[in-house]
Amino acid sequence: MSNIQLINTVPEIFAERQDLKSDIWLQDVSFEQGKKYLIEADSGTGKSSLCSFIYGLRGDYRGTIKLNDQDISKFSTSKWCDIRQTSISILFQDLRLFGELTAYENIQIKHRLHKIHNKRVIEAWFEALGIADKRNTRIDHMSYGQQQRVALIRALCQPFEFLLLDEPISHLDDRNSDIMRDIILTEVERQGATLIATSIGKHMNIEYDKCLSL
Repeated sequence: MSNIQLINTVPEIFAERQDLKSDIWLQDVSFEQGKKYLIEADSGTGKSSLCSFIYGLRGDYRGTIKLNDQDISKFSTSKWCDIRQTSISILFQDLRLFGELTAYENIQIKHRLHKIHNKRVIEAWFEALGIADKRNTRIDHMSYGQQQRVALIRALCQPFEFLLLDEPISHLDDRNSDIMRDIILTEVERQGATLIATSIGKHMNIEYDKCLSL
């Protein structure tokens, strides 16, 4: 079974703090296949850092992080490329879309690599999320909430064992939050994946298997 394990992990910047009270930092925590986790955090507690550590973008932490019982600090660049294409997908808090490209062009970059969904599925997501009329609009001409929905679609256009969502509904109203939740849960269930979502307040209305405080 797939799993992510953090063993006595803590960001370097927090390593000397004596007042840390966290369910994750400096603990032994596992994220198991097929389960749903919510990580609740205050601003500045390392929420986005955690996502970057797990995704292999940053290594400025102490302790150990394991993916399927392997220490991720030992992974090569080529192995990380494979992991990001087949095992871990992420919705970044800052989205990281290409502003000069259209919404659909941003999706196509990943869709052409994997083709795990046909065009009708992707168009149905655009329609359900209320951005069908924005398919050919440049990202930098869209609102942040619209961009957030595009970034979600992109994250779902690949195979994954773990789906990391960093504040996925921070700029969505309740209706679009519920629609996004339903799309996410359907795809997570289809792929038998683990869901890890972060929040500093507003979070998706899901029956999480475990809620952790950062």
